[in-house]
Amino acid sequence: MGGTPGTAALAQVVSAEHGVDEQIDWSALEEIWGTRFPADYVAFMEVYGAGELSGAIGILLPVPRTDAYSDGSGLKDETANARGTWEMYGGRAALDVDPDSILAWGVTSGADIYGWLTTGDDPDLWPVLVCGRQTNPHFQVHSFGMAEFLRRLLTDEEFQEETISVVLPGEPSFVNWREQKRRLEAGLDPSTGEPW
Repeated sequence: MGGTPGTAALAQVVSAEHGVDEQIDWSALEEIWGTRFPADYVAFMEVYGAGELSGAIGILLPVPRTDAYSDGSGLKDETANARGTWEMYGGRAALDVDPDSILAWGVTSGADIYGWLTTGDDPDLWPVLVCGRQTNPHFQVHSFGMAEFLRRLLTDEEFQEETISVVLPGEPSFVNWREQKRRLEAGLDPSTGEPW
């Protein structure tokens, strides 16, 4: 996968075999959200799409989609949850940011929320924000993009321990929500494709 250096590096770690281009109208999306999105998120949506990474990390659609298997509400609901988590765990005393700068792009099965701090005019420079339920500290800011964050999360056990509240399986994988839905309807585990 090309697109950005981060997404190219991620492609060396996790196959896009079960990925699907979401065919998003990014111009229309900019009008809805009032901003461009980071290039690595755009590239991820074009190659992998929304779905489940390594059985534990949900990558969210940018806009609602009622036919999606899971996390079909898009970024809006999880962004509200991330802002609520920020407030619940101390607000500015815990992390001195404007809550309106928090924009979620992913969730974990351990109730962590991953997002950006939308500081500055260049989305490609937005740092990744971890809102961890059982991480210490609850809030972490990483000065690299989504794709590099995911690559490190999938390849660095020490980084995993700091940034996710569940244990990831050994072999990184990705399953688009469409394939998850097909598997579920066929009576298979939506994450692995194996019989229940």
